[in-house]
Amino acid sequence: MVKIEPFEVEQWMDEYETTPGVLNIAETCAASISIDDLVALCEDPNIPHPINTSTKLTYGAIRGSPALRERLASLYSARVSSPLSPENILITPGAIAANFLLLYTLIGPGDHVICVYPTYQQLYSVPESLGAEISLWKLKKEKNYIPDIEDLKPLIKENTKMIIINNPNNPTGSTIPKSVLTALVELARPKNLIILSDEVYRPLFHGISPMDADFPPSLLSLGYEHTLITGSMSKAYSLAGIRLGWVASRSSFLISAIASARDYTTIAVSQLDDAVASYALSPSVLHALLGRNIQLAKTNIALLASFISSNSSICSWLKPTGGTTALVQFKKKGELVDDVAFCKDLIEKTKVMFVPASKCFGEEFKGYVRIGFVCETAVLKEGLERLGKYVREELA
Repeated sequence: MVKIEPFEVEQWMDEYETTPGVLNIAETCAASISIDDLVALCEDPNIPHPINTSTKLTYGAIRGSPALRERLASLYSARVSSPLSPENILITPGAIAANFLLLYTLIGPGDHVICVYPTYQQLYSVPESLGAEISLWKLKKEKNYIPDIEDLKPLIKENTKMIIINNPNNPTGSTIPKSVLTALVELARPKNLIILSDEVYRPLFHGISPMDADFPPSLLSLGYEHTLITGSMSKAYSLAGIRLGWVASRSSFLISAIASARDYTTIAVSQLDDAVASYALSPSVLHALLGRNIQLAKTNIALLASFISSNSSICSWLKPTGGTTALVQFKKKGELVDDVAFCKDLIEKTKVMFVPASKCFGEEFKGYVRIGFVCETAVLKEGLERLGKYVREELA
């Protein structure tokens, strides 16, 4: 039997997010939308509805429909000298399946994997369960949670096979600048190390401009063949309910190997999910959808920043630049709170839900909680109002 650690953040979410009346400010997706909402965003009334009720529900295109893979390939080919082929994209049931499949395919006993930390637990617990040795490339608050290449160099060993990053990062909301991504590729290239970049929160950037010289591109755009990226319709695209993700690479060999492993699991994704994703990524919908979510993130992060500034004796943070999550520290009379007890008491007394960072991301994050701030603005406002009353009564 494979030994795998409990997936703490998912178990916490599962236990508390269905609490009656809960205000979920722990959710990591941009506020979800319905099919009707998606259709209303479309700028071309002549585009057919995403769901064709006359389509026979076969397995469909095993690796993903041509339309969906072409639209994704187009996104990853923008402003690069060598476009990405649709054949180099594999559609999966969410990015969580993409990550699992590629790790299951490529990692085993005797391998060494380096993973940025903190991050989504799957990215280091799954390779460890497969028998790999794990080293954590730790993000430091004093360096704005941006990974330092000099910290990475001594972690590389003779048996290192893969380096894993998450950009934008969950839970800190930091983004890895282009200069660091470029240095990472140059470090990996001589040893042919595989780089996995989990980009599920891309392209939701709200604190850095595309005009900035260090704006982070997708790692695929840097042209390194041994790159794998995973993405999803859940986070930046507000469509977690269709359970659709992907893995892409410039290496046809890597994609074929992962596709072969998938034959033993899901075979294909739902045709309905594929159709909705294809519609959402069409030129007539994509820009309106992303525009909605980027504006929502900017509006909501301003509200959260104002709350933290108004309660600076109790809470503090490093303001995120991308994604949907923030890591916020809480203190009571100058001492770090017990974040697990704090989150449980908060749910019980106010119905406001956060994720305790020490339980879900590591003991060194005691006193921190992860806040998912790109929910509906009204939900965030109400949650912060209740939180403000609570912290003034319980922590001041």
